[in-house]
Amino acid sequence: MNKDIAGISLGSIGLAFIIIIATLIARKVFDTYIKRFLKKLTDKTRTKYDGLLLDAIGTPISAIILIAGGYYAILALQLPTEPYDIAAFITVAFNIAVSAIVIWSLFRLSNFLAKLLMGMFSKMDQEMADNFAPLITQAVKITVVGIGVLVVIQNLGYSIGSVLAGLGIGGLAIALAAQDTIANLFGTFVMIMDKPFKVGDWVRFRDIDGDVESIGFRSTKVRTWEKTLKILPNKLLTSEVIENFSEMPKRRVSVKIGIPYSTPPDKVLELRDKMEAILHDDPSVDQDYLFVYFDNFAPSALELFVYYFTTTTVWKEYLEVRQTINIKFMRAAAELGISFAFPSQTVYFGDTLSVDNNPEIRIPENVIS
Repeated sequence: MNKDIAGISLGSIGLAFIIIIATLIARKVFDTYIKRFLKKLTDKTRTKYDGLLLDAIGTPISAIILIAGGYYAILALQLPTEPYDIAAFITVAFNIAVSAIVIWSLFRLSNFLAKLLMGMFSKMDQEMADNFAPLITQAVKITVVGIGVLVVIQNLGYSIGSVLAGLGIGGLAIALAAQDTIANLFGTFVMIMDKPFKVGDWVRFRDIDGDVESIGFRSTKVRTWEKTLKILPNKLLTSEVIENFSEMPKRRVSVKIGIPYSTPPDKVLELRDKMEAILHDDPSVDQDYLFVYFDNFAPSALELFVYYFTTTTVWKEYLEVRQTINIKFMRAAAELGISFAFPSQTVYFGDTLSVDNNPEIRIPENVIS
């Protein structure tokens, strides 16, 4: 004689109980033995990616075992279909739970795939891999999650083909609305290939001057010297001129130094020689290309043109080198009794020429204009 509880036979209850016990045992065996065994195997291999793969899928598999066991235990109860079809509801709930675990698993797996791709890129170009790591990770995650969403739609009983067809109908409107986004996305790919700059580089774009803070799918963030954050669409960065100061192999110094018109020619040349010697003797000055010349008769001074490069491109160090060289120039001029000129005017009074507030200097009559 069959007995039942709330319309459910004792045999069904016993079977459900056995399924639950078997599920818990299977989950325990997987977590305690199989995962540990696989972990020991992956630790012995040279590659790190098998360990990452195990970490990515291990926990979701454990969750699937538990949910599947619970689902089949409920089905074993042979629940009545009146007044409500509880089994059908449980089936829908099971499909939703499985779909959620699939998306979760794919999301965890995306981290593994991103690191795998980063490893491949780093073998080809370590610099590109380091700078575009966040971008590649985002791309993998979006792709994997997109696939997961399609799997969920399929598991819920909807046709993926009809969904994609519906997207095709509205695709034109979406494309028109997303023109800028698509342009920025292509700009991102161009930046990945051309590598005009990397995270941390000092760049100038139009009136924006600062350090690259991050490179994303749609935009690049630049931290300016005022510490404001500028967000630049990537499509602009691939169609405009960008100055990358971090790529300078050396840094230029170009300056004109004025000395008074009263300085004798021999003194001018002697000062020029001393200044050139100072540049040659300084290890912070690049010796491949430098010169000092008496360049011009300027309105207020005789001008010496000084042109050289520093071996450092770091701004603070560059300023320190310039300061050191300038002080040495001042000392060399002082040793020769030469002062540096400043904007001034020469005033004529009859046959007397006043130069630097010294009215005693006499000029021949035929020189006076």
